[in-house]
Amino acid sequence: MTELDGVHEDSLDGTWSDEAEWAAADSFTEEDHEAAAPQPVLAVVGRPNVGKSTLVNRILGRREAVVQDIPGVTRDRVAYDALWNGRRFTVLDTGGWEPGLDGLPGAIAAQAEYAMAHSDAVVLVVDATVGATATDEAVAKTLRRSKQPVILVANKVDDERLLADTASLWSLGLGEPFPVSALHGRNSGDLLDAILAALPETPREIFGARGGPRRVALVGKPNVGKSSLLNRLTGEDRAVVDSVAGTTVDPVDSMVELDDQIWRFVDTAGLRKRVNFASGTEYYASLRTKAAIESAEVAIVLLDAAEPIAEQDLRVITMVVETGRALVLAFNKWDLVDEDRRHQMVRELERGLVRVPWADHVNVSALTGRSVRKLAPALRTALDSWDQRISTGHLNSWLADLVAATPPPVRGGKQPKILFATQASVRPPTFVLFTSGFLEAGYRRFIERKLRERFGFTGTPVRISVRVREKKPRKS
Repeated sequence: MTELDGVHEDSLDGTWSDEAEWAAADSFTEEDHEAAAPQPVLAVVGRPNVGKSTLVNRILGRREAVVQDIPGVTRDRVAYDALWNGRRFTVLDTGGWEPGLDGLPGAIAAQAEYAMAHSDAVVLVVDATVGATATDEAVAKTLRRSKQPVILVANKVDDERLLADTASLWSLGLGEPFPVSALHGRNSGDLLDAILAALPETPREIFGARGGPRRVALVGKPNVGKSSLLNRLTGEDRAVVDSVAGTTVDPVDSMVELDDQIWRFVDTAGLRKRVNFASGTEYYASLRTKAAIESAEVAIVLLDAAEPIAEQDLRVITMVVETGRALVLAFNKWDLVDEDRRHQMVRELERGLVRVPWADHVNVSALTGRSVRKLAPALRTALDSWDQRISTGHLNSWLADLVAATPPPVRGGKQPKILFATQASVRPPTFVLFTSGFLEAGYRRFIERKLRERFGFTGTPVRISVRVREKKPRKS
């Protein structure tokens, strides 16, 4: 190996040494420590289409919750971090609460009831333009029996003329109604002050704690069984499950214990279309799924073992790889796979998953619980690879032997030389090759394949970039 004369230093911020840890990207700031502390929880409940998610966005000061002018868009309980007057708290957006129903509406109501039971304060949202309905009265009756403080919000009070109509809401027995307009922000500051007054300084219980647990995104096409798998892992009906595809709209966080280790799982909406071609609820759900992958460390891509690998499956896998996250492939519904289907799957895997031969495969059944505990070892292997760093000396010694045995192909009558190599970063492992000429894409893939054979990197993307040395100008 020769000296690095004339190589672009800006490609590595001028740092080529083995000691370069690139810690800035992975540092944990003081603000992060504060955000990771347990926070009091506020549950926002009410019947469908009263403006709960719009109010949640107003409380957050940003558009997080999916909002659309049809009832039933929010279905799971979804946690968001909020900050007001220097105090942090967690807001739980819930689906429309209609007590006494079965099926999907009943499951959505159960999520709202769970959120209410495990919160420190509750905001009940009522549509002031409609007044108190029988459903509102049933919800209020339940809240009157609870121990948490309740703030009654009369929403959609867009002007002074509607103020008088809020007086009738005293009949709910929850105290004075708080008139607001979630859409226009009317009285939102006063409402936030009232919320802070109702919330305790510390939570009654830790709900969706953040910090140490590794973050796992559970992704896949619609109706592949993501929510069923999450419920199997948690041992409770954490996510709403229905046979209709697209039940999950928002990402849902859960703490899961696997192999005596706590993991933070995020169930996400199934991706049907590219984000650019999606619309309405599906568009925002796609954005949130992409954000969930980006905020995770490792993704479990769930595929339906009983069906051929589809374009949507490959699109989800590509999104994870391009985002640079560790990857585990889980084939769900394995209890429905017969011998013929297994032989067919071998051919499908060879063709469809040729881009990710390095990803671990786990065959599971969310319905029966088959092999779900095998996910933990696969996740740990992928994350270890994602964090793996190779010393510069070891890397260059190995690379010199590789190039001596198999030199780069000749290009333009000259054979390029690899002058030096370094691992620029981890998460994912990223390598930079300094060369005297361009390296063909096929040779870069060859280096990646040999790199994996020698050092592992199971379950993580590996990025290899080339920096060509500039020729020194001739002295005149």
